[in-house]
Amino acid sequence: MKSIAIFCGSSSGANFTYTSAAKDMAAAIVERNLRLVYGAGSVGLMGVVADEVLRLGGQVLGVIPQFLVDMEVGHTGLTELIVTETMHERKLAMAEASDGFIAMPGGIGTLEEIIEAFTWTQLGVHAKHCGLFNVHGYYSHLSGLLDHMVKERFLKDTHAEMLHMGADAGALLDLVMSKQGMDRQGKWLG
Repeated sequence: MKSIAIFCGSSSGANFTYTSAAKDMAAAIVERNLRLVYGAGSVGLMGVVADEVLRLGGQVLGVIPQFLVDMEVGHTGLTELIVTETMHERKLAMAEASDGFIAMPGGIGTLEEIIEAFTWTQLGVHAKHCGLFNVHGYYSHLSGLLDHMVKERFLKDTHAEMLHMGADAGALLDLVMSKQGMDRQGKWLG
């Protein structure tokens, strides 16, 4: 079974659209017979997407550091749970367990996670695609920043194209999961 890592907020955000979109993403994951890999939180959009995948009969792997378990924010009803010592170990475990990455709306942690996964793709550490679920225009400003980076020659067009963006959960999942990555010379195959 292929797996998709979803990075998202431990808050539900200011707009109900985010919660609705989390449920749409969960349904799209289950419809495609993908396993959800996420940060194992029980609150915010993290809890919503995990609860909905489970409710629909899907598989969920949560990865959480011990200090968050100690704060009682971990989800207790997952298919599988990995408890790590550090945040770095958490991100590595999630990356190793996943075939692609999507960021839903979230805060600094969500942004940091998708940018790190995207950087690893750009550098050839892995050949997994990344996506931004642009719910309610949430990532439009980041898209503009990436365009600016390309214009100022700090980011290559070919690298910017490795980060997909869309507002339809199913279409974005299909795009991220259907790409084939890069060959050994760093040429994009997808």
